[in-house]
Amino acid sequence: MFEIEDEVRRAQILARLGGVESLMYLKVGDDKIYGVSEDEVERTREDGKTSSVHFLHFGLKPESVAKFRDPATTVMIGCDHEAYAHMALLSPSTRAELARDFA
Repeated sequence: MFEIEDEVRRAQILARLGGVESLMYLKVGDDKIYGVSEDEVERTREDGKTSSVHFLHFGLKPESVAKFRDPATTVMIGCDHEAYAHMALLSPSTRAELARDFA
């Protein structure tokens, strides 16, 4: 979710982020897993403007799940879009909550 309160600024930023949904990833150790967006709604318009909300699924293989659960493994979420190249480490509490989804 791109949470930008100012409407003008939000419109300007979202206009530059077309295709961002295909460039979001989860990095588990050395494994980089790109998200797959839900197909029922197109999130990027023909003019290149993207939605402020995206729903993604990350298909982790059993090896990546094991790494995700290992506290010694670094886990981060990131984006490779040229106009939005960001990464953030997942906190231990966030990892623990997400790991419950693997059960």
